[in-house]
Amino acid sequence: MRTSLIITTYNWKEALELSLLSVFQQSQLPDEIIIADDGSDQMTRDTLIRLAKDSPVPLIHSWQQNKGFRLARSRNKAIAKATGDYLILIDGDIVLEHHFISDHIMAAKAGFFVQGSRVLLKEKTTQQVLQQMKINVCLCAPDIENRKNCLRSRLLSRLFSFRSKKLQGIKTCNFAFWKQDALAVNGFNEEFLGWGREDSEFTARLLNNGIRRQNIRFSAIAYHLYHQMNSRNSLAINDAILANTWNKQLTWCDKGLGQHHRQIK
Repeated sequence: MRTSLIITTYNWKEALELSLLSVFQQSQLPDEIIIADDGSDQMTRDTLIRLAKDSPVPLIHSWQQNKGFRLARSRNKAIAKATGDYLILIDGDIVLEHHFISDHIMAAKAGFFVQGSRVLLKEKTTQQVLQQMKINVCLCAPDIENRKNCLRSRLLSRLFSFRSKKLQGIKTCNFAFWKQDALAVNGFNEEFLGWGREDSEFTARLLNNGIRRQNIRFSAIAYHLYHQMNSRNSLAINDAILANTWNKQLTWCDKGLGQHHRQIK
């Protein structure tokens, strides 16, 4: 199968560069990298032009005009450009452990999407890794949260990974699914404007459409850089959209991936 890695970003070129460098060093590379850019400035574009010269796989910049937080639309545009059968989503503030892509490929199964976990780096550690442009975090490192997620073990992964029908804990900063399953529910709902719940609502429609959730533990390790929280001003409206989808068992959104169908291959 072909695999596309989709990385979301907005005006944090230093974090994006570190994230991409961790992708370039993967034990198994994706077939392509697509940057889902929600309106970053020229400095991000220049960074990507420079990094594309060293990228071992095609590095595609999917950009949209800055009209506020429109993550759902940005991801749909990237999904539409993807040539992979299997799509892995991370955020531009996620740094990958050496086997991240191979672990996700191993976990891929028809009829499932995959929710991974993350190690949270606190502010001091984040500043250090950005200065050094490399990450060297272990289980005993100070200034991290969820430190158990630093452990990579096939045995522990088999023992503690599990399936679930719940929405709780959905975070698309470490998430994977089949492109055909996204097409079947029309991708992310572009009614979501502002931070929050667009990932849960997409997941709800996957579940409602019979796609099952696989949580993987002690595998596909992702390090999440510290940053200030986004504005929650749109959360009440977004919560209402999510509740409507879940309560009515909706499998389709009208304003979604199909709007970009001319790009879909």
